[in-house]
Amino acid sequence: MSPSIQLPTLTLKGRDLLRVGDWSTGEILVTLDLADELKALHAARTPHRLLEGRTIGMIFRKPSTRTRVSFAAGIGQLGADAVQLSTLGMHVDARGESIQDTALVLSRYLDGLVIRTFAQAEVKEYAEHASIPIVNGLTDDAHPCQAFADLLTIRERLGELHGARIVYVGDGNNVCISLMIACVKVGASFVAATPAGYEPPAKAVERARVLAAASGGSIELCGDAREAATGADVLYTDVWTSMGQEEESAQRLRDFAGWTIDAGLVSLMSSRGIVLHCLPAHDGEEITAEVLYGPRSAAWDQAENRLHAQKALLALIVE
Repeated sequence: MSPSIQLPTLTLKGRDLLRVGDWSTGEILVTLDLADELKALHAARTPHRLLEGRTIGMIFRKPSTRTRVSFAAGIGQLGADAVQLSTLGMHVDARGESIQDTALVLSRYLDGLVIRTFAQAEVKEYAEHASIPIVNGLTDDAHPCQAFADLLTIRERLGELHGARIVYVGDGNNVCISLMIACVKVGASFVAATPAGYEPPAKAVERARVLAAASGGSIELCGDAREAATGADVLYTDVWTSMGQEEESAQRLRDFAGWTIDAGLVSLMSSRGIVLHCLPAHDGEEITAEVLYGPRSAAWDQAENRLHAQKALLALIVE
């Protein structure tokens, strides 16, 4: 372990990260603080091998660029080994071995497991049977690692989270849900601006309202992109068609017409406002190239911060 790093006394060893809502505000902020420190050490090329000798497994059922590379790189920078696992080459798919048995076996070989898959129930089942920390690298319902990186980026750029007006424009998908819960946990004001029929799930919205009441944050649903963007400190978007929804693409392009983050929408933000996109982006659909590569965009810092937030997360939970 690098002598320059003091891990917080808050005990998170052995914890899973299945949804961002499972973590308290204090736990989220501790993770962000450590991520800041690890980012500074990385920039200075100072070793920070906090997980020397550990081994982290990675199961990916969905394509991935940022999640796969940021976890693999971060695991190495922490001094651990990353083992890439393909379910097509494992008995869990090839021969019908149960998730329970797979989780029990992997727990004897690994010190942690990252899973990027479709069903939230699959990640939950691994967590129920594994004795090592399970990290949700993305499911159809949640993307907690992205939310940690988002908060890290917003705090870097704005200097604060509490009271910030964060506006998500687009589909109320897994990214929107995790961001919404994360924002209200830290006392931000969150607005989900979506076309009719694409709002985040009612259950998630109700959960966010309860959390907002406790944190001093707020949650709002809005059906008008320009109204939502006015005075925003953050404009955030994601693809209109997520993985597994390709057959809906043509209908979604019609339904989301007029919901692009462009220069006009950006002009309505606050003077300190930034634009975020979890990527990959589709020019001219959810965002224009002018905005994505423009001076208000923090999307590339946001992508980098996946590395630092996830390293902090692993350093805190892996024993």
